[in-house]
Amino acid sequence: MLPLFDRNPTRRTPGVTLTLIFANLALFLFMLTLSPTRYDAFLYRYSVVPWEIVHAAPLPYPALQQLFSGPLPEVSGKAVYLTLLTSLFLHAGWLHVLGNMLFLWIFGNNVEDVMGHLGFAAFYLLCGVFGTLAHVAVYPQSFNLLLGASGAISGVMGAYLILYPRAWIFTWVVIVILPVPAFVVIGAWIALQAVQGLTSVSVGAGGTAWFAHLGGVAMGMMITAALYPVLKRRRDRLALLPESHWWQRGGGMDPMNGPF
Repeated sequence: MLPLFDRNPTRRTPGVTLTLIFANLALFLFMLTLSPTRYDAFLYRYSVVPWEIVHAAPLPYPALQQLFSGPLPEVSGKAVYLTLLTSLFLHAGWLHVLGNMLFLWIFGNNVEDVMGHLGFAAFYLLCGVFGTLAHVAVYPQSFNLLLGASGAISGVMGAYLILYPRAWIFTWVVIVILPVPAFVVIGAWIALQAVQGLTSVSVGAGGTAWFAHLGGVAMGMMITAALYPVLKRRRDRLALLPESHWWQRGGGMDPMNGPF
């Protein structure tokens, strides 16, 4: 199943969601302009390496030689813990970035609508960092680069699941597009991540970071559940407002705008 769009109107401009999408796409396009050596150095400098997080230090020289197939680029001075944030804006290919941005748009605008701009931004980053740390906890000695917004977006999906479980998600199923309730779409996605994650443990830390997804969605659901009484009131109050086609009307701002 591939979610394509939802039937769940927003009431305010999803400024943070749009900014995140623009930032991720712009950075990806910038990376495409780099030479192979600079690209490798940039990717390493701003991606998480689990071993580095655990040991609070950049990889030693022999490990760097294993990581880079060609000449070793200049990568000194890496800020190891800063990568917990910077890695959330890096992507390794078109499918990676476009898939993540599609999911962010489908689920992010409604969650931002309820949480407010600042609250949503903090929530997004916290879920992303927690998802990354979940992957590090499972693979603490891995030298593999960890990058992508998937952990943060997984948190957004967890929030959407609690706030809008019955919203219709128009989903590509085999050869047709069908409206499917959010709890089915997101529930099936969580189950897939769990199965793939458990399978990956037996073969080592390679490929997709399934536990970053699981950590992100778990954190998103926990935060949303803890704040549910407040968020429910905000969601219900927003539902009484007329739908705002913000791309036509300039935003549809209202006095409720703000963090949580």
